[in-house]
Amino acid sequence: MEIDQNVEELLIMGDSNLIIRQAQGEWETRDVKLIPYKKHVENLSKRFKSIEFRCIPRCHNELADALATLASMLPYPSNAHVDPLEIQIRERHGYCNTIEAAPNTQPWYYDMKRRGWKNHA
Repeated sequence: MEIDQNVEELLIMGDSNLIIRQAQGEWETRDVKLIPYKKHVENLSKRFKSIEFRCIPRCHNELADALATLASMLPYPSNAHVDPLEIQIRERHGYCNTIEAAPNTQPWYYDMKRRGWKNHA
């Protein structure tokens, strides 16, 4: 996608130290199944003016974890097109506020009966 959009400088962040170091060429890829992927990354990397691979510890990568969880919950047919997500980073965290309420001990029809609603069916 970045190649199609003529991106020249690319920062790739991941939470696997092994994969990042292999992509950077610091560590060797020995798994026979991963070697074609490594070569593909090397070939794609040549198409950018600069490319950087950075490891983000999993404990600092809540956004990726949330997106991965969301993605695992959605069915994805192979012929579907998924538009890119636009993610904004805010200066402050968003918080979910909870309201504690006393349990409702009345039956579901209590308010209707109290107000004098009648079934006109």
